[in-house]
Amino acid sequence: MLTLTDIAENPGRLTRRLTAREGRVIVFRPLAHSDVGRLAGFLGALSVESRRFSTFGGYGLAHAGELCDAIARYDKLRLVLEDVATGRIVGLFEFSLALVPSDIARYRDAGVRLTERSDCRFGPTLADDWQDRGLGTLAFPLVMDVARLLGRTRIILWSGVRADNLRAIRYYEKNGFRSVGEFAEADGSLSLDMMVDLPT
Repeated sequence: MLTLTDIAENPGRLTRRLTAREGRVIVFRPLAHSDVGRLAGFLGALSVESRRFSTFGGYGLAHAGELCDAIARYDKLRLVLEDVATGRIVGLFEFSLALVPSDIARYRDAGVRLTERSDCRFGPTLADDWQDRGLGTLAFPLVMDVARLLGRTRIILWSGVRADNLRAIRYYEKNGFRSVGEFAEADGSLSLDMMVDLPT
């Protein structure tokens, strides 16, 4: 089983090359300390709509620096999708190996017992101009591989998915996620809890 320290010391263990529909080569790899500027560019370019569906604490250089400084320091693993032709970050996939009490309680109420030994939280974000191009689905087998290498057998969504985010819900369902319940956000809107069991 890999640890976050193992990955930080040898990011090549998780680095893979993908070929997108248009023939563009995309590298799937762990976030690096040297990514601060490019990550700030990625976050800053997200549209208002994409930001509404995300959980980032900020969208500028300061938050990008926080994410890069956090590598191997906490319970998070962040992976980027980098367009080789431009060197641009076009996607950010986040894993958390820790569960939060609110998730544990909601899933328990839905009849699902979460444990940190088996479960991890996952949240993807793609650049606006890379959405609906199949990149998330192309990369999802690698996401499952990472979860397995981290010793997990199930993935839940990081903060759920907003019920009006139909594109994301279709993506999750296409990749094997199932809904286990719904909950109200602070603004009164509904979100869904979804999970997927990893094939052995």
